[in-house]
Amino acid sequence: MSTFKWLPWIVLVALAAPAALAFKTPTRDEAVFTSPIPQQFQQKAIDEKNGTLSWRTLAQVETVKQRDKFVPQFSPAVLALDNRPVRLQGFMMPLTAGDQHKTFLLSAQSPSCPFCLPGGPDSLVEVQARAPTRFGEEPVILAGRLQLLRNDPGGMYYRLVDATPVVAR
Repeated sequence: MSTFKWLPWIVLVALAAPAALAFKTPTRDEAVFTSPIPQQFQQKAIDEKNGTLSWRTLAQVETVKQRDKFVPQFSPAVLALDNRPVRLQGFMMPLTAGDQHKTFLLSAQSPSCPFCLPGGPDSLVEVQARAPTRFGEEPVILAGRLQLLRNDPGGMYYRLVDATPVVAR
C-alpha cells in the first residue's frame, strides 16, 4: 500500500484539528458574530513571484464522477502544463522527520499556522526533488517538470519531478 494513499487524510486531520478546536460557537445573546480567528493569525495568501506558476491556475480543476470513482477534470490552461517545466512557490511539508528531504509536499498555505485550514488537492503538489532539499518554514521556489495525476491512489492532482530549489537573486 502506497504511503501517499493515506497522506491527504493524515494531512487534513493533522491540520484541521487545531483549527476546529479554535472555533467558538456564538451564544444566543451575542448580537454580532465575529470571526473566531484573530486577524493577526488569519492566513495570508502567498506572494506570487514573477515567473512562478500561480496557485490560482492549479485551482482550475473540478472533481467529476466517472463510472464508480471521482477523478480530476483539468481546465485547458492546466492541461497545457502537463510534463512542462515550471517554477512553483510554496511551503515545504515534509513527510518524514529530518532536515533534508527528496520527497515532500509543497503547499499553497503555510503548514505552521495552527488556525489555517488546509486547501484541497489543488493546493498541494507532491515533490520529487533531484537532490535532498533542506527544510525551512519560509516559502521556497522550486523548478521542475509538472505532471498531472489523473488517477493517483492518494488523491493528489499534481507532482513536480526533478525539482531543484531556485536561488533568490
